[in-house]
Amino acid sequence: MALIVQKFGGDALGDKGKGREVDLQDLHSSPPLLAEKFHHVARIVKQSVDRGDQVIVTVSAFGDTTNRLLRMAAALCEKAPARELDMLMATGEQQSVALLALALHAQGVDGVSFTGPQVGIRTDEIYGASRIQSIDGEKLRALVAAGKVPIVAGFQGSTANNEITTLGRGGSDITAVALAGAAGADSCEFYKDVDGIFTTDPRICPSARKIDRISYDEMLELASLGAGILHSRSVEFAKKYDVPLHVRSFLHNEPGTIVTAEDKAMEQVVVSGIAFNKDEAKISVLGVPDKPGVAAELFSRLGTERIVVDVIIQSTARDNTNAIAFTVAKKDFTRAVAACEKIAKDIGAKSIETDEKIAKVSAVGVGMRSHTGVAGKMFKALAESGINIQMISTSEIKISVVIAEEDMEKAVQVTHKAFEDQSEFAITEEKTV
Repeated sequence: MALIVQKFGGDALGDKGKGREVDLQDLHSSPPLLAEKFHHVARIVKQSVDRGDQVIVTVSAFGDTTNRLLRMAAALCEKAPARELDMLMATGEQQSVALLALALHAQGVDGVSFTGPQVGIRTDEIYGASRIQSIDGEKLRALVAAGKVPIVAGFQGSTANNEITTLGRGGSDITAVALAGAAGADSCEFYKDVDGIFTTDPRICPSARKIDRISYDEMLELASLGAGILHSRSVEFAKKYDVPLHVRSFLHNEPGTIVTAEDKAMEQVVVSGIAFNKDEAKISVLGVPDKPGVAAELFSRLGTERIVVDVIIQSTARDNTNAIAFTVAKKDFTRAVAACEKIAKDIGAKSIETDEKIAKVSAVGVGMRSHTGVAGKMFKALAESGINIQMISTSEIKISVVIAEEDMEKAVQVTHKAFEDQSEFAITEEKTV
C-alpha cells in the first residue's frame, strides 16, 4: 500500500482548449459533458483506492474558469485590488473540489473536499504570487488513515491572519508537491493531456520521444527554459523533499515519465531534451564606458525595477567601450527599455538597440558533466542549417543559444536530430510519436 498524491489540471476536468468555455451550465446539458469529465477523474482515483493505495487529490479550476473569472474582474474594475482578485480566483478550485467529491461519492468512494486553508496551507502575504510556508501534514495523514480521500483545492492558501492568497502561475502543481512532502507521500502523480515528458515538443519535431526517467535537475532546467509540463517551483519542492513525480496521461493507464533523483544510468545519456522559448526579447546597450562598476550599475538598477535578466554577453570594442547585450521576458520588455534609456544616459553609454524577434533553444542533460563535444555538435548542426547564433549561455547541464525567432523550429529539429542520431536521448523505442 502506497500513499499517493494525484493532481488533475483544468484540461482533465473540462474542455479547455477546444474552442469553448465550460461552466456549471454544462452539468445540465445533453449529454452532461462536464459531469462525465468529473466521473472520469473519479474513476482514476477509485482505481488507486481499489488497488489498496491511500490517495490525496488536488485539482485546478476546470476548463476556462480562471480566465473567465479574470475577464469578469477586468470588466468590473480596470485596476482590481490584488486581495480581491485572490478572493475571486480561489473560487474556481473550490468548485472543482466539491464537484469531484460528489463524483467520488457516486462511485462509492468517501471523498472529502477542502479549501487550501482548511488543510492548513499557510503562505506569506504576497497576493497573487504567495509562497507556501507550512502545511498541516498530520491532518492529511489522519484523514487517509480513516479511509477518506481528501480533495484539496490547488493554487490557494491563507496567511497567518486568515487572508486568502493564491500561489500564482503553476500554483496547483506547487500545491500537489507540497502536499506530498507534508504528508510523506511515496509519489506525486500529475495527470495531463500528454503521455509524459518528451525529448522536445512533438508538434515541432515529430521524431520526439517520451522519456521514461529524468532527473530533478534536468526537469528544473527544462521547466525554466520553456517546457511547460511542470512548473519549476513544483520540481524544486519535489527535489527538496525527495518526492518522485510521475507525469502521465488521464486518457489511458500507460506509464508516463518519472522525475526522480539522478542515478548512474541517467549520466550515460548526454542530452535528455531540447527546450525552446520565444517569449524573450534582446536589449543591447552600446558604447558603454570600459571601466569597473558600469555593468554592476546597469544590472543593479534593472534588478531594482524587478526586471529578470536571462542571457548576458559583453564584448569590448577598440575605442575602449563595451557592448552589453542581454535578454528579458517579453512581458518586461517595455519597462526594461524605458529603464535602460535612463540608465544609458547616466552611465555615459552611446545608444540602445532592441530585438523582439528572437528565440532561445537549449539542450539539457546531466550527461554533459562527463561527456565532451556537446557544444561543438550542437553548434555544427546549427551552422550546417544556416542558423546564426547571436548569444550563448551555459550551465553544468545546459547549453542555450539565442537565435532569430524565424529559425526556432528548424533549430529545434536539427539539434534534436544531432543527438538523436547518436542514440543519446533517454528514449523508449516503442514509444515513438
